[in-house]
Amino acid sequence: MVRHDGRRAGELRRVELVPNFTKFADGSMLIKTGQTHVLCTASFVEGVPKFREGTGLGWLTAEYDMLPASTGQRRQRSRNKVDGRAQEIQRLIGRSLRAVSDLADLGENTIYIDCDVLQADGGTRTASITGAYSALCLALKRLRKADRIPGRVVRKGIAAVSVGKVEGRVLLDLDYVEDSSAEVDCNVVMTSRGEFVEVQSTGEEATFSRAELDRMLALAAGGIRKLLAMQKQALAKA
Repeated sequence: MVRHDGRRAGELRRVELVPNFTKFADGSMLIKTGQTHVLCTASFVEGVPKFREGTGLGWLTAEYDMLPASTGQRRQRSRNKVDGRAQEIQRLIGRSLRAVSDLADLGENTIYIDCDVLQADGGTRTASITGAYSALCLALKRLRKADRIPGRVVRKGIAAVSVGKVEGRVLLDLDYVEDSSAEVDCNVVMTSRGEFVEVQSTGEEATFSRAELDRMLALAAGGIRKLLAMQKQALAKA
């Protein structure tokens, strides 16, 4: 049985990674997963927040937002107020990137990751993590070349994908149609070594068995391995 868009259960949407999409960021990557498009940028700033001062460690943090016309109905700009969902997602992005980084290699400097959703059709948080890692790698390469940071910083690759149960079937990389009707929704973040950084799995007025969770994790792991290969290819071209 094929899905509404013709994909098989374990098939990703069409993915495109466009490196160096913007001119002034230290690193940038536009990621397209189906009709979800996210612009991810990485910006280097000298110095660290006060809680990091004197430690010799750098800091890596993220911000996430959706542009007003990214969905079918215009969204109001966040301005100075971050809604709960955006706050949760940007914390997830930051945690994920820090999990694969050695911040001693950054010195007492900060890298800000900005993920701006240009168009949303499900899976914006997972696309943001995959794109943010790519933007970070591009920034670090440029910063090392200019002798602005002392080390490599990133120790492993990382990517993320959604998976869920829709009408009793476990499916990979849900778009909005599937996500909005899913009985179970799960977001998985995994490293290039096959280690899980985060698994967010929730029953939407439903439950899921251990076997279904195992199936979701297996599908997610297969999808993430493909995303990591695409990242590697895009970074090599850049």
